[in-house]
Amino acid sequence: MMSLSQRVLLSATLVLLAFMIGIALTLDRAFYDSASLGVQDRLFAKLLMLMGDAEVDDAGVLDLETNLIDAELGHVNSDTYGFVIDQNQRILWRSTSSLNEKIPVVAPLEKGNKVFEQILIADQTYFMYRYGVVWETPAGGDYPLTFVVAANTTLFDAQISRYREDLWGWLAALIVVLLITQMLVLRWGLKPLRSVSLEIAAIETGGQENLKGNYPSELKLLTDNINSLINHEHKQQKRYRNGLADLAHSLKTPLAVLQGAVNSEEDEASRRKMIHEQIDRMDNIIQYQLRRAATAGSSPGMGLVVLRPIVDKIVNTVQKAYRTKRPEITIQVVDDLAVRIDEGDLMELLGNLIDNAFKWCHNSIQLNASRWDNQITIEVKDDGPGIPPHEASRILERGVRADQSTPGHGIGLAIVRDIVQVYEGEMTIENNPTGGACITLLLKKNR
Repeated sequence: MMSLSQRVLLSATLVLLAFMIGIALTLDRAFYDSASLGVQDRLFAKLLMLMGDAEVDDAGVLDLETNLIDAELGHVNSDTYGFVIDQNQRILWRSTSSLNEKIPVVAPLEKGNKVFEQILIADQTYFMYRYGVVWETPAGGDYPLTFVVAANTTLFDAQISRYREDLWGWLAALIVVLLITQMLVLRWGLKPLRSVSLEIAAIETGGQENLKGNYPSELKLLTDNINSLINHEHKQQKRYRNGLADLAHSLKTPLAVLQGAVNSEEDEASRRKMIHEQIDRMDNIIQYQLRRAATAGSSPGMGLVVLRPIVDKIVNTVQKAYRTKRPEITIQVVDDLAVRIDEGDLMELLGNLIDNAFKWCHNSIQLNASRWDNQITIEVKDDGPGIPPHEASRILERGVRADQSTPGHGIGLAIVRDIVQVYEGEMTIENNPTGGACITLLLKKNR
């Protein structure tokens, strides 16, 4: 496939050639018409000169001695000659220059009519101008006459030929100059694209981490999105590496306990209990690390997710898990409210918050979501015992629970915190004035 430069250059060249050919044809036609009009004016001037020098007596005899005045008409080898005919096509007078020429048969014209045309005489093209008059004598006689002047096209054709040679020569030179200028302008105009290509190649070979050039506004959005995708990919890779390292480190302790349990001399029931405890702990650790590593984070290519369907789905699911509780649930989320986030991350985030609200509430849960400028606020409130201020930061640590008597693993809010941080949002934990906890999330709308 042709490169972008080749495509643009070929297209511009074809347009330039078509434009130049159109100009050349227009100029050629204009010059031809102008030269033809000049010949017409010259022949008409000779006709007027003939008519001004002509005399017709009372007997109708034409007397014309212009041969002595006009050099072209009076020279035998001249390319211009004239003659006069009556209404019966009889030649009443012919110039000296026409003695060696064949007089063409032409039709006489009515008074005041004139015709300028090209005719072929003995394989030679001629311009011919005819003018019809009615000559009145002092005796009252009227004699219809047609004055004719003819000139071959040799000089005219030579003039047109020289003009066309000059025209096409200069246009060819101009096309070459314009093409060279166009190539230079195109090379300068596409320089930012070549720079982007070189920087991307350097990124692929590890020479640099992102695009650093200062590009025009037309490419700025593209380069910014490429940098955003590259940064997102780097963060994702780092997150996976950290997750695997954390997972390996976290599994050392339970594995050591399991190894000790195998060789323990305690009774079978105690060993089983210890093994089950460590298996549960390892399962929690693995689930947590996998969730944290798989958190996608925001990227330019990510789609918008509408909140209301996700909220309704999670609430219905959690209600089935807490069959013994029937709290009053208030949901205030507009139908078209959307956020740019991975749907799995959003379900994980809201699932943990709603599950936490069901776990601690007494009679009511309230879930609100609203937008302001480019930010979306999500609030999950319950009427439970609330969270002591000094515990707010501690419960965000993995495995820490505010109430040890309540079942759970203590990693739900930590997962929410990690997801919110990945999306460059904020999370706050407060208590309601009327009692209960209020967890607020601030996320970018990016729309």
